[in-house]
Amino acid sequence: MSLAVLVSGTGSILDAMVEAGLPITLVVSDRPCPAMEKAAGHDVEAVVVCRDSFDDDFDRDGYTLRLTDLLEERGVTLVAMAGFGTVLGQPVYDRYAGRILNTHPALLPAYPGWHAVADTLADGATVSGCTVHRATLEVDSGPILAQETVPVLPDDDEASLHERIKVVERRLYVDTIRSILAGEPPVEAVAPEGASA
Repeated sequence: MSLAVLVSGTGSILDAMVEAGLPITLVVSDRPCPAMEKAAGHDVEAVVVCRDSFDDDFDRDGYTLRLTDLLEERGVTLVAMAGFGTVLGQPVYDRYAGRILNTHPALLPAYPGWHAVADTLADGATVSGCTVHRATLEVDSGPILAQETVPVLPDDDEASLHERIKVVERRLYVDTIRSILAGEPPVEAVAPEGASA
């Protein structure tokens, strides 16, 4: 399998993937970001498919087609989103159905969306964690592949909780991708009790 990683941020998950020896052939970003420099430092091809707008006039399907065409041109068979900041449209799911993975800093189905860590704290939850799932058109709703809990500590703020989740996330995501590449289906996970309380 040929693995592409979609990024928009610092590239800490990308670093973990490279260090684990995952066969990354392409890194794609929707904007210039530090992760692209990290990809270049690892001698992995890095391409920016720039968004033409971050406003209401954004052509989501047009952008998705450009990105999907690139993935197909490079022979990509498995896609891993790693902090990718653009919600993709239907065209990528038509061509890569079941082959797009995502990681999320909460125990889905609890706390979907961009503000998962803040929402977890605002809700007074005592348990959070990380979810690896297959991405679908509906954000953060695809089949769950793996989950691991992280306790919410009494003095946690958004930054401290998110950092502890990221430690788990980097390992869990790598392990899940490695299993898929090896042809071993990951064990379907069930959110532990108290995940949303």
